[in-house]
Amino acid sequence: MSSDVGSPSAPPAASMYARGSVLNMVRSLVVIGGFMAVLFFMIPRPNTVSAPRVDIAALGRQVAGDTHWPIEVPVGLPDGWTPSDVRFLPSTGGLKVWHVGYQTPDRRYAAVEQTMDGTAEWIRAQTNRAPKTGTATAGGRTWDVYVRDIKTQNSLVNRPGGTGHLTTLVTGDASVADLTVFADHLKLFAG
Repeated sequence: MSSDVGSPSAPPAASMYARGSVLNMVRSLVVIGGFMAVLFFMIPRPNTVSAPRVDIAALGRQVAGDTHWPIEVPVGLPDGWTPSDVRFLPSTGGLKVWHVGYQTPDRRYAAVEQTMDGTAEWIRAQTNRAPKTGTATAGGRTWDVYVRDIKTQNSLVNRPGGTGHLTTLVTGDASVADLTVFADHLKLFAG
């Protein structure tokens, strides 16, 4: 019998790379950094993000057909105005609201909102409780001007007297001058 049985043997010699020197760590980081740089430059990235197309006509036809309201949309706005959203949803006091939003040439927001027989409560909510500061004329109508400086929201409100009429509000963080241009281009939807 051999006398080697049961006696401890010497462990195998460790690789020089397993010893963990600072130089080995730096080499590993350089290799990993190189792989990351290759991945970074290989993956394409868009330069701009384009918004989805807004189909005002499709929803406008549906709303006009279902409600028989004389809804309005901006027509012939100057260059640089782009549609950003359109919807028909319930709002304050359960009133249904036709909403069409646009981005102005200087990247501000302007929207038209219309509801049948808009209440004072609805107007307060949509103008963000801004105080009335005067009047403006646009599109052959007189509009009440509401300006809220704290949260930068401007609004123009046209509220015909009596019942059975649409209350029209033009609102957003655009200037009152831009909102007046927007209101001046509102026309009956002819979808």
